[in-house]
Amino acid sequence: MLTLTAHRVDQAQWCPSPNFNARPDPDDISLLVIHNISLPPGQFGGPHIEALFCNRLDPQAHPYFREIHQLTVSAHFLIRRDGTLMQFVDCHQRAWHAGVSSFQGRDNCNDYAIGIELEGADDIPYEPDQYDTLVMLTGLLQQHYPGITDARITGHEHIAPGRKTDPGPAFDWAYYRKRLAAC
Repeated sequence: MLTLTAHRVDQAQWCPSPNFNARPDPDDISLLVIHNISLPPGQFGGPHIEALFCNRLDPQAHPYFREIHQLTVSAHFLIRRDGTLMQFVDCHQRAWHAGVSSFQGRDNCNDYAIGIELEGADDIPYEPDQYDTLVMLTGLLQQHYPGITDARITGHEHIAPGRKTDPGPAFDWAYYRKRLAAC
């Protein structure tokens, strides 16, 4: 069971990112965006995701990192392959995860969304432990932020079509939504 105190999940490993700012309306938290990330691409484990979100990614550690080490990005949460939950930004703050985006005609999804990264890739199946944590986290966030209804849970690919593809075809939306409905 997860609990939330002062916009932080008590059971999450806290790893504060500097890549956030104030939401235009901190009471308007009404969208959940699911992403995926792996660094280097297609490889799991290691400290590289946290390093990226905290502006400490070593460009010499992998050739791909030379392209991305200067990005200033973050998400509220990361769910590792084993289901471990990390939090980088307090939920009432604006994390920098969605980029140029629109949901149901409303732009700038970062303004009103919570971003959850799954350690994964578009075409690699996600782990059962990740779905377990994601379902628990989603339920908790819906309790605390009632604007996040089931209809307001989406993927990065849906709010930035043509630009983003995550969480990709490997993410089982039907299974996730069935598990949510059972909670």
